[in-house]
Amino acid sequence: MISFTCDYTEGAYPKILEKLATTNFDQTEGYSEDEYCRAAARIIKEKCGCTNIDVHFLVGGTQTNLTVIAAALRPYQGAVAAATGHINTHETGAIEATGHKVLTLKSSDGKITAKQVQELYDSHYNEDGPEHTVQPKLVYISNPTEIGTIYSRAELEALSETCKKNNLLLYMDGARLGYALCSEKNDLDLPTITKLCDAFYIGGTKVGALFGEAVVIRNESLKEDFRYLIKQKGGMLAKGRLLGIQFQTLFEDDAYFKISEHADKLAMLIRKACIEKGYSFLSDSYTNQQFPIMPDAVLEKLKENFLYSYWQRIDESHSAVRFCTSWATKEENVLKLIDAIKTI
Repeated sequence: MISFTCDYTEGAYPKILEKLATTNFDQTEGYSEDEYCRAAARIIKEKCGCTNIDVHFLVGGTQTNLTVIAAALRPYQGAVAAATGHINTHETGAIEATGHKVLTLKSSDGKITAKQVQELYDSHYNEDGPEHTVQPKLVYISNPTEIGTIYSRAELEALSETCKKNNLLLYMDGARLGYALCSEKNDLDLPTITKLCDAFYIGGTKVGALFGEAVVIRNESLKEDFRYLIKQKGGMLAKGRLLGIQFQTLFEDDAYFKISEHADKLAMLIRKACIEKGYSFLSDSYTNQQFPIMPDAVLEKLKENFLYSYWQRIDESHSAVRFCTSWATKEENVLKLIDAIKTI
């Protein structure tokens, strides 16, 4: 069986394994205070075009989201997110477990707009006695979104402006950030994201690392005592150098972007085959996640040789599914899938 279920079914970018092996007997300080983490943070600061940022390495995406949000919010404040946002749908109430409500906004494409944020803000403060309801304080977005769409520079600028005007914090979940930055439709880069967001993270788990995420914090109010929260929330790795080595390797020679581009290009081949077959899509994605709407009979035949993620029922005979490529996806396997799509 050939799997297109997700972008972390494989292990790690081979150069990471090589580097981990060659440094295996090095003795370093723990908890990400080692030379490899310092080197990785230095490279990330260069890529972000800013030295006045803090870079922290955490073990996974859920720990990262709940730690940043816990740092940002007081007990009566909430995080604003699309209803499809990861913190609302796939983190087992992790944000609520920190004592903070997720305030959801409707979205047809996985994104939220500056207009929606402003309307939510105005609605809260125009109430009689706003202190009786959760105060919106942090705006959470993911890029790409859960359904593969990406934010444009103009959209992010508008969100950032609205957040600054209303004293809100803007936080970007970048679990698949490499696939967004390398999309043929993308017009954002790391320096722009750094400038416009109070905090964001660069995903490693889904973009070539064995595990780990790199948090970038620009806002001074979020920097203070952040390591205390990393430890308290279970995101701190004792053998922290394992994270530093991975991110140092991923960002040397721009490997992070090269392997992300590889995944996007293969996903575009799948997209093209589906379009030529006459299939429509659940979302207009130009990243490594593709969501074609296909006849159930075709999907049953595809199941004989391919694994994919079932997404949602469309009508009595059609469903939306997800085909996900990764940094490690082989072109030959994509071509086999394309041949099946064309012939079934």
